Amino acid sequence: MATIFQQAITIQGNAFFASDFHLGVPNEKESNIRERKIVQWLDEIKLECTHLFLLGDIFDYWFEYKDVVPRGYIMLLAKLQELHESGITIYYFTGNHDMWVQDYFSQTFGAIVFRKQQAFVINGKRCMVGHGDGLGPKDLGYKFIKGVFAFRPNRKLYGCLHPRHSFAIARFFSHKSRTMTSADEISYMGDDKEMLVQYCQQIIQHEDIHFFIYGHRHLMIEKNIGDKAVYFNIGDWISHYSYLEFKENDGPKLKQYDK
Repeated sequence: MATIFQQAITIQGNAFFASDFHLGVPNEKESNIRERKIVQWLDEIKLECTHLFLLGDIFDYWFEYKDVVPRGYIMLLAKLQELHESGITIYYFTGNHDMWVQDYFSQTFGAIVFRKQQAFVINGKRCMVGHGDGLGPKDLGYKFIKGVFAFRPNRKLYGCLHPRHSFAIARFFSHKSRTMTSADEISYMGDDKEMLVQYCQQIIQHEDIHFFIYGHRHLMIEKNIGDKAVYFNIGDWISHYSYLEFKENDGPKLKQYDK
């Protein structure tokens, strides 16, 4: 029987995970304040970090044209370039708000880009890592819409729009989506409604996994799945300023940046 760990990436060292920065919202001023805090955190971990995982929705909206990328975010991009040049490996998982990442991040700061979850063996532990959207048995409407957005011809058609118009359309739907889902993001809904929990419970029936590490949910969650696995959701940098630290000689730990 094939296993998802046949294509696993094996790494050793100090890994840090963060997601859901949603830079760009709710306005430029507050986004800049949050970006400065993120950069400060990255600056503080750079001496011990060997692998940095960015698990999606780093930007509230991102679309790359051949010659145009969204304006701003220079503080974060410059810091990521610095980390790359210092020898830190950066893994970028696309989320539902930045699924249209192309090659800009790989060319600018050497990021290894993933468009779906990926199996890793981190410090000897078997881990599933990803943004977390679209997993689980339900939410068929979202999965359909994501498929439409990810379809290459549709991306090309959208790219024919002038950036001023395409960005305005994306921001409108991003705001509408956040308004509709904000109530679900503030509290844990129970094992029978949390789709990522249900997904993890399904996967451990046929895979030997130590840790599931996801974002997307905007909550700090650490939950045992069965007898051996643990599901981590690493929260966000809108409300929690949270991240996961997985050092070489220690297990993964959820933390909050409080400076």
